[in-house]
Amino acid sequence: MATTAKPPSGASDEHEANQPLRILVVEDDPAALAATVDMLEALGHWTAGVKSAEVARDRFIDGAFDVLMTDVGLPALSGLDLVEILQADEKLQVIFATGRPRPESPPVGSVWLQKPFGVDELMAVLRGIKRAS
Repeated sequence: MATTAKPPSGASDEHEANQPLRILVVEDDPAALAATVDMLEALGHWTAGVKSAEVARDRFIDGAFDVLMTDVGLPALSGLDLVEILQADEKLQVIFATGRPRPESPPVGSVWLQKPFGVDELMAVLRGIKRAS
């Protein structure tokens, strides 16, 4: 009788954690946007980078992204405002990448990544993100 080997406990979680994420990056500083996109792509993730919350809002397609990574202090529409607008339609996983201090009550389910950050800090945050089904 043939038997099928079962994956070790946690193997499916590990496999899921290694799956590339689809990340929308919103950053108004061109150098910071390029550096963030480069880091994410070097880590094996698919990214789209935009320079304003308005562009992100207008080009956002439900289900196209697993994660929204946004600065807070953007001109006109802030990253916090953008999250409020987009989460009205869909529950997004959000990383706030900002130089601002973490508020006492950040939006539920969001992660606060303090700028400047390196690849190690970014990897640690991404490990906590679960891929949308």
